[in-house]
Amino acid sequence: MASPIEPGSEETDPLTPFVDEVLDRLSTALAALGGPLSREVLAGQLELEGGPEGEIAFPTHRAAAAAKKAPPEFAAQLAPRISPSSRLRSVSAKGAYVNFALAPSELTARTLALALGRGGRYGHRPVVGRPGCVEHTSANPTGPFHIGRVRNAIIGDTVARVVRAAGTAVTTQYYVDDMGRQASLITWIWSKPRADWPAPVRAAVDGAEVPGEKPDAYRGRPYPAVSAYVKEHPDAQAEVAAMIRAIESGAPPPLHRELTEAILGGMLASLARLDIRFDEFVWESDFLRDGSVERVLERMHGAPHAVREANGAWAIDAAGYGLPKESTRVVFQRADGTSLYVLRDVAYHLAKFARFDRVVDVLGQDHLLHARTLNALLAEVGTSRTPTYLIYQDITVPEGGRMSTRSGSAVWLDQLLAEAVDRARREVLARREDLPEADTERIAEAVATGAIRYHIVRVAPEKPVVFRWEDALSFEGRSGPFVQYSYARAASLLRKAGADGGPYPFDPDRLSDVEELALVRIVARFPRTVEYAARSLHVQSVAAYAHDLADQFNRFYHAVPVLRSADDERASRIALVAAVRQTLGNALDLLGIARLETM
Repeated sequence: MASPIEPGSEETDPLTPFVDEVLDRLSTALAALGGPLSREVLAGQLELEGGPEGEIAFPTHRAAAAAKKAPPEFAAQLAPRISPSSRLRSVSAKGAYVNFALAPSELTARTLALALGRGGRYGHRPVVGRPGCVEHTSANPTGPFHIGRVRNAIIGDTVARVVRAAGTAVTTQYYVDDMGRQASLITWIWSKPRADWPAPVRAAVDGAEVPGEKPDAYRGRPYPAVSAYVKEHPDAQAEVAAMIRAIESGAPPPLHRELTEAILGGMLASLARLDIRFDEFVWESDFLRDGSVERVLERMHGAPHAVREANGAWAIDAAGYGLPKESTRVVFQRADGTSLYVLRDVAYHLAKFARFDRVVDVLGQDHLLHARTLNALLAEVGTSRTPTYLIYQDITVPEGGRMSTRSGSAVWLDQLLAEAVDRARREVLARREDLPEADTERIAEAVATGAIRYHIVRVAPEKPVVFRWEDALSFEGRSGPFVQYSYARAASLLRKAGADGGPYPFDPDRLSDVEELALVRIVARFPRTVEYAARSLHVQSVAAYAHDLADQFNRFYHAVPVLRSADDERASRIALVAAVRQTLGNALDLLGIARLETM
């Protein structure tokens, strides 16, 4: 059968012609029944995750309300008004829904042609429009990442990958806070000879160093003890305040930048193991050096609700912005003339708005008040733009509760990675004792990092994550290893068939088994899943999709004898396996999880 996709076609989604036809016919039928809805509204209501009764479903609730009828009654009247066609095999009503069953041969032909023809670009759209920015992680350079903070990095990196795939050129940014109190505490303690450290700080770190340890662990180790010490000692507070003023004046201690870069480098090395990297590092101090803070300060002094405090500090009376009562006085400049973090954050966001269209900030739920405060100050300086905030909840471990860097009660990312690799290695060896050591270590690292990424991103950001090893490293549940294993199974099947590199000729009429058609339906949904995740920022939907595809592929694998099929079916089934491998691999790429050809 000739491919239904013209050579050189820019088509990216196999469902487009089917959806267009459904929308055309629905619009006509609804108008005749007195329940008209715009094409845009209809498109937003269609559900595309149906099964054999209909790959596309239309919930009639809204249209029925406009026609003043009960939804089941309205659906029963609507379905007979839409005739089947070459693309619509049948139209039926069930409850409040009208189901559209698509012509299986054309759906299969279009899906496999696009999945195999576009290869690594299947699920991706051409780049259009202005670029966007995703700022994520931006943890203060005071020590190693704990796993609570790594949720920010995993969500942010996945958002950037998905939004890029949907057609926006994305720049990822890490905002380096090199001016605040926390960075100053690190510089304050390390600027002193070790013998001059306060006794409580020395007692907390002496003997804890490990030879050859990463700089974020070594340089950041005093931080919890220093933070606690300074709170209780006014003389130390005065020294730190003087250091903050020196840093803001452009005369930081010589060691300050070196310490910040060293700790940040160690932190980034940990993230690199999770395949998380950044396009740009934006240093907070740069906005002072280039005059941005001074320009924003002038605008803030003239803001509608700017007030001068009795002690000479400047603030915004934000009572009209819906902030909590105790937070409506937002100080942006201290009495000594130094700026606060929120003012520099305004300068940073004005710079982002000048370069980017869509601006996404990934923040923990403990930063929600800061986000609302930032919005108020952006309005005060006269811009109507605000970032899109993606707020996430905490990660906890069953035995440890919520983690805090300041208190020192944290599970560090490096510790988590080390334990994950150990556990993954045991799982791999239990299945493949024959593997050479180098392959075992490579696979264990990929399985461990994939397990962590998937386990965290699969949960909606607004819900907390409880990190459990038995769930994260399961080879059978909703986990990264399960998806990776399914990809490796597809790759192995193609190797055994001698068809690892294609080409993959197929006849769609030979793919009629119920498990085959279910697999085609899921492969066909991939481009729209990516588009939805990019638009809504619900990147957990990509994780759910990868599991659904892997799960259905395993059902197919056990039900359909691909390698023992008759010649006229074998080639088409091999093409279907190749399309699944490609689609599953593309989904793994978006999730930042390594493809494994063997496990």
